[in-house]
Amino acid sequence: MTAARPSYNPARALAVRVLTHVLMGEGFAAPTLDAALTEARLPARDAGLATHIVYGTLRYLARLDAALAPLLRGETHPKARALLLAGTFERLALGTPPHAVVSEYVNVARMARLAPPALVNAVLRRVELPPETEETRYALPTWLIGLFRAAYGERAEATMLDLLEPQPLWLSLSDEGVRELEAEGSVVDSGPQGVDRVTLARPLRESRAYRGGQAQPINPASLAVVDALGKVAGVRVLDLAGGAGVKAAMLAARGAEVMSVDVIARKHEAARANLTRLGLTAEFLTHDLTQPLDLPPAPLVLLDAPCTGTGTLRAHPEIKLRLTPAAVDEMAALQARMLPRAAALVQPGGVLVYSVCSVTPQEGQEVVGAFLAARPDFAPEPVPGVDVPTVPAGPGILTVPIKGIDGFFIARLRRAGEPGA
Repeated sequence: MTAARPSYNPARALAVRVLTHVLMGEGFAAPTLDAALTEARLPARDAGLATHIVYGTLRYLARLDAALAPLLRGETHPKARALLLAGTFERLALGTPPHAVVSEYVNVARMARLAPPALVNAVLRRVELPPETEETRYALPTWLIGLFRAAYGERAEATMLDLLEPQPLWLSLSDEGVRELEAEGSVVDSGPQGVDRVTLARPLRESRAYRGGQAQPINPASLAVVDALGKVAGVRVLDLAGGAGVKAAMLAARGAEVMSVDVIARKHEAARANLTRLGLTAEFLTHDLTQPLDLPPAPLVLLDAPCTGTGTLRAHPEIKLRLTPAAVDEMAALQARMLPRAAALVQPGGVLVYSVCSVTPQEGQEVVGAFLAARPDFAPEPVPGVDVPTVPAGPGILTVPIKGIDGFFIARLRRAGEPGA
């Protein structure tokens, strides 16, 4: 009788290939994984496993690297390193039985030709948790640990540990959307800021709620930025650095007359398609917001500025592998050029909301503080409508990135004068 041919789960091979690209700096996790899953057409359970391995490995990378370091000598091929990291994540973080990890990843190495099977066998049999340091405990570089401590004080410990947990799916849902998702077997739990936490029974884009425009993915902290503008129904709102237009969609859903501005024209295409799916409309303009913009001033202006994304490390863990303090300073300099351009578009008596999905003081309170020092006609106001946990941050607030919520700096600034003056 012929012996059974060894097998492996293709989800693990896919995860290793995605990790290889991300760790080599050839792409970001979300689009690289999405493209790989679309091509592979794995069953939902296997797609879920691949996703868990990719994001979990990236979140825990500093701890995993420290665990592997004593067992490796010299240069390790990028594919072999990615495979060993994934196997170490399953063994040390997921608690997959050691024999199962070794067997599965040896087969992946051999049959998918990703690494020397003997190396994989030797390393994954012996790997163990490294001595605990701050970097291995939080899986963060020292400078980011200091940043989170400065930002969140006594809440920093819980925040940094919570960033290692998987990112939930947050959806802004209509009542009909809730009913449709639950009818399909999805579980919908209400969350902060009126955003629901959802465990899907099928891929989101295949759900009736999404296809019918009754569901929009958005993090509660991101929606808090929109709500910081206050009442927007019937009001002209400029959505600056609007990107793919998610905040523009939320504003339009609340009845605002929205113009979304971004420097990258192709982002408008995605935004228009999403608004069409939702049955909403907005105007779009392509413009470099470091340059003056010739538009009539508006009563409400939102500048959700490009940033380093340090408040989104749970959903985008590769950021912490690439970011440097110098890059933070460069981004803050860009934001400092954009904020006065946004301010010029605020009518007297109007409101400017400045936000970044970053928790660094340079990109948040320092940018706004320098702006206010130069522009006495603007003054900070309390940020209304925020239902997520926050801490004070100079002239604004920081949302606390815990339990799946992102970290955002939000400041609401009022321009002096009477409307129409």
